[in-house]
Amino acid sequence: MPSASTWRLRPVEDDAAVDALARSLNDLPHALARALVLRDIRSFDAAQRFFRPALAHLHAPDGLRDMDAAAERIARAVRSGERVLVFGDYDVDGTTATALTVGMLRRLGVETGYFIPNRFLDGYGIGEKGLDAAKAMGATVVVALDCGITAHEPARYAKTLGLDLVVCDHHKPEATLPDAYAVVDPKRADCLYPFKELSGCALGFKLAQAVLERLGHDPAEAYDDLDLVAISTAADLVSPSDENRVLMAKGLERLRTSPRPGFAALAKVVGLDLGALSTEGIVFALGPRINAAGRLGDAGKAVELMLAETDAEAMERALALEACNQQRRALDQEIQGEALALAEAQMARGGADGGERQALALYGRDWHLGVIGIVASRMVERFHRPTVMMCGTGDGFVKGSARSCRGVSIHDALGRCHDLLEDFGGHDFAAGLTLREENVAAFQDCFDAAVGEAARKAETTWAAPLDFDAQIALDDLASGRFWAVLRQFAPHGPDNLAPVFATMGVDVVGNPRVVGRESQHLKLHVRAAGGPGRVFEAIGYRMGDRLAEVQALVRLGHRLDLAFQVEENVYRGERSLQLKLKDLRAAA
Repeated sequence: MPSASTWRLRPVEDDAAVDALARSLNDLPHALARALVLRDIRSFDAAQRFFRPALAHLHAPDGLRDMDAAAERIARAVRSGERVLVFGDYDVDGTTATALTVGMLRRLGVETGYFIPNRFLDGYGIGEKGLDAAKAMGATVVVALDCGITAHEPARYAKTLGLDLVVCDHHKPEATLPDAYAVVDPKRADCLYPFKELSGCALGFKLAQAVLERLGHDPAEAYDDLDLVAISTAADLVSPSDENRVLMAKGLERLRTSPRPGFAALAKVVGLDLGALSTEGIVFALGPRINAAGRLGDAGKAVELMLAETDAEAMERALALEACNQQRRALDQEIQGEALALAEAQMARGGADGGERQALALYGRDWHLGVIGIVASRMVERFHRPTVMMCGTGDGFVKGSARSCRGVSIHDALGRCHDLLEDFGGHDFAAGLTLREENVAAFQDCFDAAVGEAARKAETTWAAPLDFDAQIALDDLASGRFWAVLRQFAPHGPDNLAPVFATMGVDVVGNPRVVGRESQHLKLHVRAAGGPGRVFEAIGYRMGDRLAEVQALVRLGHRLDLAFQVEENVYRGERSLQLKLKDLRAAA
């Protein structure tokens, strides 16, 4: 990982606002006050709401268009003893949403089944196979979660089977909605709900609250499932702002203090301390294992883990998921190597207009459909370009998984290539698509041009300098209050990344080294120049290739400038602050 070309202090419009906020918060350290202002938090009340997310801040479910019809229909099914089928998606958001809704209905005494399509046999979204399964089990209501907003033909087919279809989706709708019994989607044009970025599982939570209320139950009963909502929100890359911040915070609290058997077992298998769980723990540990089942074909394994009622069945299902994850990782590493070579060649070749390549669209006919999304994310990390990974389906068609960077909506970019696509859907940061194999080359050029145009409009620069929130003296981190406040910036996500700080001219203590078996991480110890201040451990994930550079600087007597985030490291029960390096360089 090479050094960023330049480091840049993120500008604030009014330095006086930082000083005023620091004073109002009992002389909060300037660096933290600055980070708050950069997040548009400028008053005591705004800071209190940010640091103390409360369930009272949640919006009423009935503010969602069609929620009344959806909740009334499901409540009627509960009262009359009808059977219900829950139709979900095979990713983390879809499986958590399925588990939440199935669990809620079964607790209400409803005979409830679920259907999650096999990504290889059934493809994405509502299909006839799942609707036929609903009819076969005698269901009269189908609840679709995290899918269905473009399911026009399936909605018509459901009517021919006598099924009432309730759609709860968070993806962008088309101009016309499917003709379903109810369509709940905060992004539909006629929905006045004040927050648009709920996950599919969060919509399931809202539906559960509305159903419980109509049945005379306390809607707060749904809070027991906020662990599922937190995992979906973190894993699906939706904004952690507004009520998502509340759902994440309260869901993480439940995961830390009273996890359901499935998550307790999975954490034990992984070696994860749920008591110190963060958003990153979901994204890098729990999420990939929940996803692994669907990536390899049977997402029902993840749903069954979440619905497990005993420790014994939870552990059995957690071990099965870990086996899927190990298989997924092997495929991931193989495909990543091939994709890297293609990406470097594509970057060297440049764009269709002869200029710099703006996006990557990589195709491997035999790549595994279940892991191309993960590899797309890795390509984004490495090349800082929106990326589509595509593989063949064996029938003349190609499926793809897309991931984006800040500043470019991947969904909108795909929309500009719609003439070359059979189907696409998703949101700003992640999407899926289908096209004919003969259109791959044309799509690669079209996608590059579409991303380039979007980047120019947004004034996005791929080789942007490293931006940091504030400069800080290393010894200031030793203040207990600093970490006590900084940890409350979490939960983090696309619109609230962990603050990045810079400290200048530190001494390296001892010998830097590389750690990690599969991923090479740079580890060193540093303290303020001249000592004898506190020594901090610094870790540069996947920065092992810079060890020789650091060793040479130290040998020549140079001090270092560091750009980093602060995290808490837990090792054998001991907690300590650790600097998570974003970049380093020789001090001036």
